[in-house]
Amino acid sequence: MVAVGPATAQTPDDTLLPFAVNIHRTPTQTWPGYGIYLGKGNFLTAAHVAGRTWFTRPKVTIADHEYPTRVVKEGQLEATDLTLLAVDESLLPMRLRLRRMRLCDAPPRPGQEVVTVVPEAVVRSRIIAPERIPAGARRYSTAIVDVAKTGNSGSGVFDAKQKCLLGIMSRKISQKRTNLVTLKEETYDIAKYFVPATEIATFVPPGTFDAQ
Repeated sequence: MVAVGPATAQTPDDTLLPFAVNIHRTPTQTWPGYGIYLGKGNFLTAAHVAGRTWFTRPKVTIADHEYPTRVVKEGQLEATDLTLLAVDESLLPMRLRLRRMRLCDAPPRPGQEVVTVVPEAVVRSRIIAPERIPAGARRYSTAIVDVAKTGNSGSGVFDAKQKCLLGIMSRKISQKRTNLVTLKEETYDIAKYFVPATEIATFVPPGTFDAQ
């Protein structure tokens, strides 16, 4: 007799998992890089994940299969930390070709519940209030809490209710403090900044997203 356990119930957040991919440099880097499928063969990642693309020749990786990319537009870490890559759509799995992502219209607001997505997991978090960000990093005003648990650079940040794309994860925001016990200066992670949808809309060429 074969024992069959209960199936794992899929949550609404899991519907975002197929949009998450890995981004590999050539040769493959030692750290994980992520990206999000937008539709029409387009993938968005953080510029520093893809690196200087003429040298790194980034590839999109889906279920351990690597796809060569064409660079549509390359940003820079200290400017707009985004790079848009394209894969021949006919090469992609049919389950992905049919999908389209949309950008959120409303700006992120403090306390808003969000979902970060990488191929391995979806994790809920919240938008942090700008006043909780250290003064020296206030220009990175769109950020989330739960630094250790959420997706890293290039992963997507989605509105938990609308399932639209709020942004692309860019960097950690940290602060140095003196430990009152050891009297040593230590670095504490405060939040994670993401490039917001408003900047994504300006960065990507017209027609990248379907009309909303």
